[in-house]
Amino acid sequence: MRISPSGLHVPGPSRRNVLRGAGSAALLAGAGIPLLSACGGSGSSSDPKTVSLGSNSSDAVPKKAFAEIYAAFTKQSGIKVDVNTKDHNTFQEQINSYLQGTPDDVFTWFAGYRMQFFAAKNLASPIDDVWAKIGDNFPDAMKQLSKGEDGKYYFVPLYTYPWAIFYRKSVFQAKGYEVPTTWDAFVALCKKMKNDGLVPIAFGDKDAWPAMGTFDQINFRLNGYDFHKSLMAGKEAWTDPKVKAVFDHWAEILPYHQDGFMGRTWQDAAQTLVSKKAGMYVLGSFVAQQFTNKADLDDLDFFAFPEINSAYGQDTVEAPTDGFMVSKSPKNHDGVVKLMEYLGTPEAEQIYLKADSSVVAASSKADTSSYSALQKKAYTMISGAKNLTQFMDRDSRPDFTSTVMQPGLQKFLQNPKDIDNLLSSIERQKKTIFASQ
Repeated sequence: MRISPSGLHVPGPSRRNVLRGAGSAALLAGAGIPLLSACGGSGSSSDPKTVSLGSNSSDAVPKKAFAEIYAAFTKQSGIKVDVNTKDHNTFQEQINSYLQGTPDDVFTWFAGYRMQFFAAKNLASPIDDVWAKIGDNFPDAMKQLSKGEDGKYYFVPLYTYPWAIFYRKSVFQAKGYEVPTTWDAFVALCKKMKNDGLVPIAFGDKDAWPAMGTFDQINFRLNGYDFHKSLMAGKEAWTDPKVKAVFDHWAEILPYHQDGFMGRTWQDAAQTLVSKKAGMYVLGSFVAQQFTNKADLDDLDFFAFPEINSAYGQDTVEAPTDGFMVSKSPKNHDGVVKLMEYLGTPEAEQIYLKADSSVVAASSKADTSSYSALQKKAYTMISGAKNLTQFMDRDSRPDFTSTVMQPGLQKFLQNPKDIDNLLSSIERQKKTIFASQ
């Protein structure tokens, strides 16, 4: 299931998941929202042959895929997985209250900052013992995504997908376009596409989250992974000239973005790529779900966002990653360890991927022989990355990204000449929000 930032169900497998979450999703303790209860409503199971698991995978495709993983684990171990599935958006809205109450032993969640937030609040259990067994199954960048700020492991990743620039191979071939690897070449290609009567960059920001992806790409290409992570964590000033430079670069390519983007969803924007009216699209690989005709899908390809600063090249990939965490006091510790170890195996990932082929395995040891050409390329891009980011709303506080950054970026898109005042406003609001941590 994909949940739009507005909380509406958008058909299709879960890719962006809750892109904005529920705004202050991580800060809902005491908000008077009904608690998302554990299995049976009485807390985690104390049965040594049962592990309880809270899941946000309420849509049919991922729900079935996960059920098959749990069934395979039960067959192997004799331990039953008692699954407590909640509506995806409800799960996000109530996650903080849920974890402070009587949560299930294990729960589905996201890598990076979203995981670190709960680890820092002691609402999750470290799983270094699990990683001692599964560590060889994952690349270093995926290991980093699974660690809390204390250096301990708290997360087992299952699947991921990259953000990149998508295009039609036949369009590039017919027009003689070459894949740009530098910023100057990218701008030149945008100009050429516009002269050729194409929309250079498909774009829809009606739901306010897609623009965050473009910001991320320019930021870590220009300022590097460390600055990007620090900025998202509230440790850098939004008035820093480095941030201003991100918007200056964005302003340079804004005239090549599709007009009317404030009233257009990402799906509608994707259709202009399908119909060959647009030349490129900066988005996650879930864009492929809009290519329902096999010939069109086979024609879809992508390339990494171009280099801007040679000091950082193209070494960072935005790859939102979903997986599992352990609650603060699991009733069945031994069963939890066995389940988490199983979830970290290539076997578990391959079971999932049989039911959902639009993502790629987080493990570097997963069998990729059944992957489509697009999946193989996505897998190569992610596994070869020096650094992996998640997405602005996953790498930062959800209340900050939803109440400050989403409207802030839309203000920029509509008035790119007022960057200084915008950044001063963002910085003021950031200080207030992060001070409440």
